[in-house]
Amino acid sequence: MTASIDAKIARVAFNEQGLVPAIIQQWDSQEVLMLGWMDAEALRRTLSEGRVTFWSRSRQEYWRKGDTSGNIQLVRGARLDCDGDTVLVTVQQVGAACHTGDRTCFDADDLQPAAGGRP
Repeated sequence: MTASIDAKIARVAFNEQGLVPAIIQQWDSQEVLMLGWMDAEALRRTLSEGRVTFWSRSRQEYWRKGDTSGNIQLVRGARLDCDGDTVLVTVQQVGAACHTGDRTCFDADDLQPAAGGRP
């Protein structure tokens, strides 16, 4: 299985810091929960262990979502975008996804954009 995972990771276009953004989405409702960053090892752990692991840019260490809070993310699927430079991970979120205690990191600040009309 490692060779298969390594082949998938080789398709990822990591940025200059060796990271790729990972959008985390609730698998059934399709609600966007959060965005985190992964390096190759964090992605490897996520794909092989079934729990989401990120690379913390501020702490410079790996963190598996929920290890301290209990708000875990169980992997249901993962896909690369067409350019290979963003990962979409679908999860079963247990508890809050946001460090503020909210279900999603995108609840707090509605930017109220103008609604698009007809082209």
